[in-house]
Amino acid sequence: MREKILVVDDDVTSLELLRLRLSKEGYEVYTVQSGEEALQLCRQNMPDLVLLDLMMPGMDGFETCRRLKNLKEELAVIMLTASTDDVDKVVGFKLGIDDYQTKPYNFTELVLRIKAVLRRTRNSGRAEAASVLEYPGLVIDRGRRSVTVKSQQVELTPREFDLLWLLASHPNQVFSKQQLLDKLWDGAYFGDDNTVNVHIRRLREKIEENPSKPVYVKTVWGVGYKFDLPQ
Repeated sequence: MREKILVVDDDVTSLELLRLRLSKEGYEVYTVQSGEEALQLCRQNMPDLVLLDLMMPGMDGFETCRRLKNLKEELAVIMLTASTDDVDKVVGFKLGIDDYQTKPYNFTELVLRIKAVLRRTRNSGRAEAASVLEYPGLVIDRGRRSVTVKSQQVELTPREFDLLWLLASHPNQVFSKQQLLDKLWDGAYFGDDNTVNVHIRRLREKIEENPSKPVYVKTVWGVGYKFDLPQ
């Protein structure tokens, strides 16, 4: 079954070019010219990945992304943008955008980014469904709620385990502090997000050989945290 890509851009020429070239790459391609149309299509036929233009009249790319993620949180999104502003990127990653491609883009590079994001999404889905995650030097057993680091079992609190499982079952996906609070504290925590920093620090102290230079749980400055796949 061919993977489905939705392209959202108000530029008709760009839409047609991407439709033709991505179709030749073997993808099933849909095109729309606005965020509103993207939401309507996704409610009827959810794609595997969305190529989303940032600057569109009416609903911009950020708002469109936010609403698409409300429909399907794990939906893969690559933002197409003429902006190189780091602030835009921070906002985008906090909304759950998987990658950026700056215009004008090289089509070969864009296809490589699409393949990488789709591969990561597939791997994340398999990991989330698994009951045991095994990475170099680290084994996480969800059924037993146990963690082994280099053959030595370590004791985690329930919240630390849930934090590790969430990150490790979505490798390379960046989670903002607010997203972690919402997912792990069920929206019942009303303090500041420093509690996430504290739990991350304690988790690193238990699973990292050198907590100040973590191998597994990495900080993405200005955005949040992710589980990095060790080499």
